[in-house]
Amino acid sequence: MLRTQGVPEAQIDMVINMMEKNPELFKKIAEEIQAKIKGGMDQQSASMEVMGKYQEELKKLV
Repeated sequence: MLRTQGVPEAQIDMVINMMEKNPELFKKIAEEIQAKIKGGMDQQSASMEVMGKYQEELKKLV
């Protein structure tokens, strides 16, 4: 999906590596984003809010 949106290969690799290091974190993030979307929030706002919540944990994976 990221390739079709023109995301550089290096960034795709970085995201995949981060997901492999802590798949449970990404599962939690996805579930929280989905819950916010179901609650009426648009996808971009939900993603930004949840990613902000886990910003420090994500930085550690980079």
